[in-house]
Amino acid sequence: MTPTSDLDRVAMIVLRYMRRPLFVLLFVYSVGIMGMALMPGRVVEGETTHMNLFHAFYFFTYTATTTGFGELPNGFSEEQRLWTIFCLYTGVIAWFYAIGSLIKLVQNPHFIQAMDGFRFARKVKGNAEPFVILCGFGDAGSLLARGLSDHRMRAVILDADPERIKALGVRDYTVPMPGLHADASAPKHLLAAGVEHPACRALVALTNDDDVNLKIAVMARHLNPRLRVICRSTSARHEANLRSLDNVTVVDPFEIFAQLVSRAIARSELHNLNAWFVGTRGVELGVPVRVPRGNWILCGYGRMGRWIHRHLQDHGLDVRIIDPEVDESQVDEGTLIVREHADHAALTTAAIEDVAGVIAATNRDADNLSTLLSVTELNPQAFRIVRQNSHENQVAFDAARADLVLQHSLTTARRILKLLISPLVQELIDWLAERDPAETQALVARLKAAVGDQPPHLWSIRLVPGDAPAVTDHLMAGEHLALGALCVDPGAFPARLPCEALAVHREGASIMLPDAELALGAGDEVLFCGTPRSESMLRATLHNPYTLRYVVTGVDAPRGYLFAWLDARRRRRGAPS
Repeated sequence: MTPTSDLDRVAMIVLRYMRRPLFVLLFVYSVGIMGMALMPGRVVEGETTHMNLFHAFYFFTYTATTTGFGELPNGFSEEQRLWTIFCLYTGVIAWFYAIGSLIKLVQNPHFIQAMDGFRFARKVKGNAEPFVILCGFGDAGSLLARGLSDHRMRAVILDADPERIKALGVRDYTVPMPGLHADASAPKHLLAAGVEHPACRALVALTNDDDVNLKIAVMARHLNPRLRVICRSTSARHEANLRSLDNVTVVDPFEIFAQLVSRAIARSELHNLNAWFVGTRGVELGVPVRVPRGNWILCGYGRMGRWIHRHLQDHGLDVRIIDPEVDESQVDEGTLIVREHADHAALTTAAIEDVAGVIAATNRDADNLSTLLSVTELNPQAFRIVRQNSHENQVAFDAARADLVLQHSLTTARRILKLLISPLVQELIDWLAERDPAETQALVARLKAAVGDQPPHLWSIRLVPGDAPAVTDHLMAGEHLALGALCVDPGAFPARLPCEALAVHREGASIMLPDAELALGAGDEVLFCGTPRSESMLRATLHNPYTLRYVVTGVDAPRGYLFAWLDARRRRRGAPS
């Protein structure tokens, strides 16, 4: 919906609700002015005077506020005064009626919604900064918006729940994030949110209804085929439909959760690196969670439970399942199944006394917390992994002191944030998952040496004229530039900046953990991890040709026309004849 159509809707509602009050005011004033002009005035020199229409209109204009400047232009006759009293009282009644109608109008939900839509569309149209359309402002959407705000990335938010949009107004985001109470699957609302706006970078569908998410993705693909769409899906049918669409990335929170659980158990060093990258609270780089090997009990065998079971089986771990509604046809033969809720009796039947750990992965937080209490009582040594479904229950899960808490919405928001802000990070994690653990450990050692105990600072640079003019000019001139040269500290040559290059994206392919001697090319995108100071120093190198030449050659070339001329003259004198 364009701003013009929104304005037309507002005007239509105003005219519809204010038509009768305006007619009443117009009628009262018309009768009053005409009557005042017809009423006989004072007799002057034997002739009865009359007020003309202009003076009558002027008189009613300043008496509309129930104040006056006297009887103008001449003193009134008794008839005129009597008519004035009548008109004043009828005018006050008409104004009370009009003001009451106006108050009723501004409280009308249709008028409020139309005005909100008009203001929202105007804000989106006037935005020149890159932004993301976020459809759904539940737990995952709220966490994603906070992450985008921390990275100073704007978002435009649509949600069908008016209370969530009201809550948006009290958030202390670092960048503007306008929101609208609307059905995000309606094309007119997607247009109002800027799906065709040139600054729109992506659309994220995060509602709690897979049908709505699918509809949003389909509508966005038709409205703007070039726009990137990221869609959450927990249904195999919807996921298959979404993957058939071009330029649509499907995020399955169940698969992500299962992947994190399996890596925490089988690849603790990689799980620690990933948690450090995303800023998980209390995580220290190089100090992974030590998960014991052995048998595991899985409480809950829905779609997430099946994903977890599949990942654990891939690592050769024996899993016992507790779920009152488990479908045995979906479980391999020989797997112990307990068709009960995960209470004391069910855990005892599953032989909890000899397991390495328990995973509470149902879709009910109360059941998961109850399972933790039973596990603590029956086997205090068991490693406890728990699924948190609602962000509102954070305090209770903190008090439960589980060994590993994986929040459903938080893991989803973090994965999408990585796809939006720095997709190379997830590519690196997936690449390391297929490599020997020694490569992950070597990278952790390099990062610890570069960053130390500071939190990670990730950023990407693109070697294009707008972002790196000095580098692109250097490369276009046919000069060689190694990746390691960019990491030199111009303030302490030849020392390196406290950062590490993690990946280089070039012509649709990615080079993970590139060597310092890798030759860079125009258009390359490089992912770094380091400190905020290292980013500022590196960006100065990208923009300053003198600094770039210094870190490449070690020679501090003279700056300015005069000094360059003197240097060239000195070189000519020193050159052999």
